[in-house]
Formats: sequence, structure tokens, C-alpha cells
Amino acid sequence: MTQIGYQIVLDFDGTVVKHRYPAVGEDIGAVPVLRRLVANGHRLLLNTMRSRDSEGEDTLEPAVEWFAANQIPLYGVNENPSQKEWTSSPKVYGHIYIDDAALGAPLKRDSGPNPASPYIDWGMVSIHLFYYGCLTESDIIE
Repeated sequence: MTQIGYQIVLDFDGTVVKHRYPAVGEDIGAVPVLRRLVANGHRLLLNTMRSRDSEGEDTLEPAVEWFAANQIPLYGVNENPSQKEWTSSPKVYGHIYIDDAALGAPLKRDSGPNPASPYIDWGMVSIHLFYYGCLTESDIIE
């Protein structure tokens, strides 16, 4: 790999899991890619709209627990801890942003009579991350 130590900002719903808010959606293939990113020395930052909703329900904690249950450590949640050293900006800083709402993000959709909202295609993302220098060729998933 040509680069090491990127800070990668991730959305949750539609990016790491299927859209099922306020529940946690089904797996969409992010786990092996995220584990390889961490193993390759990159830091993951969860940046999500999930929080405590107007009725007091905490929708953020189940997302954080999803990462823990999948043995994927997070460097930050809705913040980048290291950026406080050089800026007071509230925007979460990262080198790479992976979000299903991003223009040009590789998406896929379930087929059938009631297809779900589109979500990230982690096979294509793993190829992009390989070309960016974050993953090795053997890290690419099908």
C-alpha cells in the first residue's frame, strides 16, 4: 500500500447497514472491508444523524454497539478527536468520506416487489479503496 493512517469518515444507515432507522439495518458487506481498513492502520470515524430523538430514544448507541459487536474499533463518534488540536470547526474532518448520499457513491438496491432504499456497494468501495492505497489487492471483496 502506498498510504497508511487515513482517517475515514463513515455514515451509518445505508452506508454500513441497510436503511431501517430507527432500528439497525441488515448487513450489506461492510464488516470485512472495515476490519481490513483498521488492520491496515486506518482510523474509522462514525459520522451519523443518529442521536437521542425528540422522544428521548437513543438511536446512536445501537449504531456504536454494532461496531463493537463486529469487532470494529471506532476512533471517533460524530467527532474527530485529533482535529481539536488545530481547529474548532464542527465538521468532522477525514481524508475519505463514505456515505450513501455522496454524489458518485457506488450503490446497489435489493430487487423484488418492495426494494429498499439504495445502499453502499462494498465490493465496489473495496476496489476504490485499493486504488486509493488503503487496501491491498487481497483485501478486495467480491
